[in-house]
Amino acid sequence: MRRALRWASAFAAAVFVYVAYVYVTLPDVRPLVSTNPSTTAFMTLRTREAQADGREMTIRHRPVAYGQISSSLKRAVLVAEDSAFFEHEGIDLEQIRASLEMNWEEGRFARGASTITQQLAKNLYLSPSRNPVRKLKELLITRRLEAELSKRRILEIYLNVIEWGDGIFGCEAASRAYFDKPASALVPSEAALLAGAIINPRELNPARPSIRLSRRQQIILRRMRIRAAESTPATPPPGLMPGSASPADRSAPPSTGAPPA
Repeated sequence: MRRALRWASAFAAAVFVYVAYVYVTLPDVRPLVSTNPSTTAFMTLRTREAQADGREMTIRHRPVAYGQISSSLKRAVLVAEDSAFFEHEGIDLEQIRASLEMNWEEGRFARGASTITQQLAKNLYLSPSRNPVRKLKELLITRRLEAELSKRRILEIYLNVIEWGDGIFGCEAASRAYFDKPASALVPSEAALLAGAIINPRELNPARPSIRLSRRQQIILRRMRIRAAESTPATPPPGLMPGSASPADRSAPPSTGAPPA
């Protein structure tokens, strides 16, 4: 019995030391507050994979400011990947339930339960592997990102670095590659295609959507409309007659719960 307790204590101590080591060797995320990453772990990984296959990889990556990203794309990505982004602190149990619902709608595994912050941690610093140690690092980096960066900044970086095709990273490069326009000019249907492709960006092409991607597009558009309807006031504000709208109201996109674009 004593020997078992000693082994258990030694094992617990070893785990504690390892977790502490992992934590202190994590990347410093504080520069991201004001500096855009010029590269990511995923960009490096894809370049190495191309070299191993004897191919030359050209990385297309063109960061843009939050205000230069279409509100439609922000809404589409939020409803597709992390509808509670502005409510949770990086890890969301409710997200697991939502992912199961979307997978049920599509009749296949189409969406994981990682939040946008978790995905950003993985894209910036880690790899796509499902290794438990990698997952631990992802969770710890996620907590650091949430502690140091605003939600708006996390979303801005995410939209600027995630993979959207072979050598295509970020919404500006993706928008120009697939629709020949800047990210600021994306309309809801295009935004929904881009958001729907995030789940498998090297297989799903927004410019030539498969049946699967078209189905995801319609699910995302439907959820965007539901979200917009939920954020619409039940009664018109004072001085605004039913059926009318101020110029600002007519031009402003529906709210998603996110800060103004």
